[in-house]
Amino acid sequence: MATTAVTDATFEAEVTSSDLPVVVDFWAEWCGPCKQIGPALEELSDEYAGKVKIVKVNVDENPNSPAGLGVRGIPALFLFKDGQVVSNKTGAAPKAALQSWIEEGL
Repeated sequence: MATTAVTDATFEAEVTSSDLPVVVDFWAEWCGPCKQIGPALEELSDEYAGKVKIVKVNVDENPNSPAGLGVRGIPALFLFKDGQVVSNKTGAAPKAALQSWIEEGL
């Protein structure tokens, strides 16, 4: 299961109304660190299939969702559980660090 692209229009349905915990990656095409963590998030999406959903929101195309969460820098990762933010982090990190961050939030 690969990461899913989410828009401002689908954010509530895909993230806050999800039965599964959701990791939201706020990113942009021009962001180098965003591209660095992309492959790790794809791998984690496969590893957590059925347990955690990992979605990506392009901040250039969808400004409302990141603005509502106070995103100031990207990549910005938010972990939602039962529709609420339980953890967030900004900046690139290796796959192992991303995985332990997800585990701590679950």
